[in-house]
Amino acid sequence: MPGFHKLLLAAAALLIAITFHAPAMAQESESDSWFETDNLNPGLPPAPDGIDRETPRSSLESFLNTAREGNWDAAIHILDLSDLPLADQRANAEDLARDFLNLLERKIVIDWYGVPDRPDGLDSRMSADRAMAGKPQKSILLWFVDVGGRPVPIRINRIKALGEEPVWVISKQTVDHLPALGATYGPSKLEQMMPEPLRQPAFWGLRWWEVVGFPLGILITAFSGWLTYKLMSKGHNRNRRIAPESLLVATRGPIILLVMTVVLSLISNNLFIFSGRIETVISPLTVMGIVVAVLWLVVNAADAILSRLVSFDGAELSAIGEGQEQRRSVATKVSAVRRFMLVVIAVVGVGVVLNEASVMQSLGISLLASAGTLTLLVAFAGRNILSNIMASLQISLNQSARIGDRITYKGHVCSVERIHFTFVQLRVWTGRRLIVPVSDFVDEPFENWTMQDHLTTFEVVLRLSHRADITPLRKKYHELLDEKGVPDNDDRSCLVTDHDMFGQTVLFLVPSEDPNTGWTFSCEMREALLREARKLDSEAEPLFPDSRPFEEASDASGAMQRG
Repeated sequence: MPGFHKLLLAAAALLIAITFHAPAMAQESESDSWFETDNLNPGLPPAPDGIDRETPRSSLESFLNTAREGNWDAAIHILDLSDLPLADQRANAEDLARDFLNLLERKIVIDWYGVPDRPDGLDSRMSADRAMAGKPQKSILLWFVDVGGRPVPIRINRIKALGEEPVWVISKQTVDHLPALGATYGPSKLEQMMPEPLRQPAFWGLRWWEVVGFPLGILITAFSGWLTYKLMSKGHNRNRRIAPESLLVATRGPIILLVMTVVLSLISNNLFIFSGRIETVISPLTVMGIVVAVLWLVVNAADAILSRLVSFDGAELSAIGEGQEQRRSVATKVSAVRRFMLVVIAVVGVGVVLNEASVMQSLGISLLASAGTLTLLVAFAGRNILSNIMASLQISLNQSARIGDRITYKGHVCSVERIHFTFVQLRVWTGRRLIVPVSDFVDEPFENWTMQDHLTTFEVVLRLSHRADITPLRKKYHELLDEKGVPDNDDRSCLVTDHDMFGQTVLFLVPSEDPNTGWTFSCEMREALLREARKLDSEAEPLFPDSRPFEEASDASGAMQRG
C-alpha cells in the first residue's frame, strides 16, 4: 500500500504540472507563428477599414488595389516602417509605397497560387519533403531582386503588435531597400516624358508605351547586330570570310551576339524599364546571351589559333610520309582535348546562368525543378548525346581511329575526316561522306590500314579454267609490280587457293606502302591481269572456265531428280 500511495502522488504531481504548463506551451506555440513588436508603425494614423491584412494574399491584394487607386493613406499600412524614425514614417511612407508598387509592376511576377490565403501562412501545396510542409509560416519569400550585383529578398512577414491581432505586412528589411530599388527599377526619364495616355494600362498587365517600346527595342537590337556584322566584314572577300584560321572571322559571331545582348540590356535597364512580365524574359536572356557569347568567343578564338598550329585536314593527314604518324596522333589528341574543354565550358556556362539569373523562377518551372522532374527529363533526352560524347573521347584517347587514318567500315573504303561529339565523319574513296554515330562506330569492327605498319596487302582473286597455265600470269604479275617499284620480297605471292567443278581460284597479293593509293593500285592490277588473261585465252589454251561443266552438272542434277 505505501507503494500505491507514492504512485498516486506522482500522478497528481504530473497532472498539476501539465495543467500549469499547458497554457504556456500553447502560448509559445502560437508565438512561433508571428513576429512580436510593441507597436506597428506608431508614426502612422490608425489603419482604415478598407484594407485586409489577415492573410498574405489579402494583404498584397489590398496594397495593389489601394495603390493603383491612388489611396496611399491606406496602402502605406501594408509596409513595416519600424526601422524608420518615428518622425519620418509618415513623411516617407508614400514614397516607399510608390517604390514598392513600381517594383511589383516592373520587376516581380507574383505567383498568386504560391501565396497562401490563410492567416497562419500554411501552404497546402508545398511538397511533403520540404522543411516547412504542414507548418505555419511567419515569413514568406516573394522574389529576389538584384541591386548592386547582390540579390535582395522581397518578403512579407506576419507581425503582432502588443494587444492587437497579427497582420501581414512587407518586411522592414525589404522596406529598407525600397529607395535603392525604386531608383534602379523606377520609371526612366524617357517614360516620365511620355504623354499620359501612353502610360495607361493596355492589356496583359502592360502599358501602351511598352506595347510600342518592346518591338522598338528589338529592332534597335537587331540593327546593332547588323551594323556590327557590316563593320567586321568590311574589306573581306568571300574566301577570307570562310577561312577557319581567320581570328577576326572566328570572333565575329560571338562579338555580334555580345553587342546585341549588351544593347538589349542597356535598353531594358536604362531606356525602357519594362514591366515584370517582359523583364522576367529579358533578364535571363541577357544573362544567357552574355555567357554564351563569352564562351563562344573563347572556343572560336581557340579553334582559330589551333587551326594555325595543328592541321585537321583529313586529306592532308592521310598522306604517307615522315612525321605523318605523329601529326595524326597530335591532331586526334588535340581534337579530343577540344571536345573535353567544350563540355567543361558548357557545364560552367549553365552553372553561371543558373547562378546569376533566377531562370527556374523566371520561367515558372520551379515546381518541376524542385520535384526533380526536369532533371529526369534532361537526363533521359541527353543519355544518347552523353554516350556519344564519351565514345568520341574514347576513340581519341585510345587512338583506334585517328584523323587521316584509312579504314574499311562496313565494306566502305574511306578515311577519317572528323571525330565530332556525336558522329564520325568518314570520306569514302568516291568522295562521298559517310556520317556514323560515334556509339555505332565504336560497336562495329573496322579495319585500320594506317595503324602502326603502313604496309597493306590487297587481294586480287581471279577465277580461271582447270587447264589454265598460271606461269604466264605470274610473270605478268611480277612485271606489273616491278613497274610500280614494289620491292621483290615475301610480300609478293601468286597462289592457287581453291578449285571446284567450275575451275580454279588464283590469288594475287598486291602489297602497297601507301594505304591511300593501295586499293586503287589493286584495282589497276586486276584490270591488267584480266587483260593479259584474255590475251592468253585468245592465243592458246583457254584460261577462263567453260560453261559446259556447269551445264553438265545441272543436267545430271535434273536427271537425278526426275529419276
